[in-house]
Amino acid sequence: MTAASPSVAAASAPNHLGRLKALTAVTAVAFLLGLGMALAYAGTDAIQGNVQRLFYFHMGAFFGAFVAFACTVVGGVQYLRTRNVKWDTFALAGVEVGVVLSFINLATGSIWARPIWNTWWTWDPRLTSAAVMVLVYIAYLMVRSGIENRDTRHRFAAVYGILAFSSVVFTLVVIRIRPDTIHPAVIGTGAQDAQGGFAMNSSMTTTLLLNMAVWVFLLTPTLMWWRIRLQNYADRVTQRKIAYMEQG
Repeated sequence: MTAASPSVAAASAPNHLGRLKALTAVTAVAFLLGLGMALAYAGTDAIQGNVQRLFYFHMGAFFGAFVAFACTVVGGVQYLRTRNVKWDTFALAGVEVGVVLSFINLATGSIWARPIWNTWWTWDPRLTSAAVMVLVYIAYLMVRSGIENRDTRHRFAAVYGILAFSSVVFTLVVIRIRPDTIHPAVIGTGAQDAQGGFAMNSSMTTTLLLNMAVWVFLLTPTLMWWRIRLQNYADRVTQRKIAYMEQG
């Protein structure tokens, strides 16, 4: 008895579209609630004004990307252990979702920086490390797409995805280990020269916690699930094309 191909396995797997749609609806409602709290419920910072409200999405996007990239590590380790293609798909979804969320993090940070630092961008250690992190994962996608052999591509992607997570960890801790950064650490202690910090009241804390939960536990998994579903369809189409060509 031979093992089923990835396309056959995907076709015979139970259809969870209903669950995914339900999760998507919950995510949309929770996201709108978080957005409303950020715009109307959270207190206005006395120094920064309303631009500080970007903080709730800026932080949420970064930690959502952190979780997505961590999923890539899990997928890479599991693929190297089992050689099951579903783990490669899982890892790929983590990278693609993580890159999108990282761009949101960079964009909101740049908009926030303009009135606070009087510039859209500065080569601060935190900003630079965040930009390098995105480039590292874009390189993952580019190099991966250039490898024709499927097994080699999957092995390379698994190892690369595991090693690339070091850039995520460094970006997370750099504001606490580099004294010359101007990026503030709102939670916990940071560099002495940090600029743009603010004191959080109870409404800000509640809004931050809700938005963090939405981005980390709802938005990121939902986006990854949709991406995995799309990849499964693409793999089935590819397998059918190969079968058709072999028959012809």
